[in-house]
Amino acid sequence: MSKTALVVDDSATMREMVSYTLKQAGFEPLTGGNGQEALDKLTGQAVDLIITDLNMPVMDGLSFIKAVRARDEYRFVPILMLTTESQADVKAQGKAAGATGWLVKPFNPEMLLQVIGKVVPKA
Repeated sequence: MSKTALVVDDSATMREMVSYTLKQAGFEPLTGGNGQEALDKLTGQAVDLIITDLNMPVMDGLSFIKAVRARDEYRFVPILMLTTESQADVKAQGKAAGATGWLVKPFNPEMLLQVIGKVVPKA
């Protein structure tokens, strides 16, 4: 049975590139263009991993992570930030919100899969 990953980014191109990488690793990707759209997709949906951007319209990545972590069923789902931001204070805000890990764009597919391998339990 494949694992499900939610990819949240306001860039359709980035969603497609990350989704493609995830499919190659056996994941079934769901996508959202901002935090609110992604939250709507999460309702009742089991996911094994969430990858989110930080800077998005409607609901940014930090607000999205806080909202996800407030839901019991997603409290322990790994959440990776994939963003252009790399400042220590922004990373600290992400960690405080509940992010599991942080990757800086442009992303390297092999590096993404390596990090996923560390945070998503094997089936």
